[in-house]
Amino acid sequence: MKDIAVRVLDNDLEKAMRILKKKVQNDGLFKRLKMKKAYEKPSEYRRRKQREALRRQRIAASRNRYRR
Repeated sequence: MKDIAVRVLDNDLEKAMRILKKKVQNDGLFKRLKMKKAYEKPSEYRRRKQREALRRQRIAASRNRYRR
């Protein structure tokens, strides 16, 4: 796990909280916690992993399309 740190400048706690929330969301921590909350059947696990792989492939394909 990575360490997530946010500096609070000029006692602006609201801005620091927004930055922290964004960093945690980008890290995938919320998603991992949600997945660990309940049991996932092996068939659901395989289906989810396949959906994630397809999503990554679509994203990569769309990036490659715009780079040309």
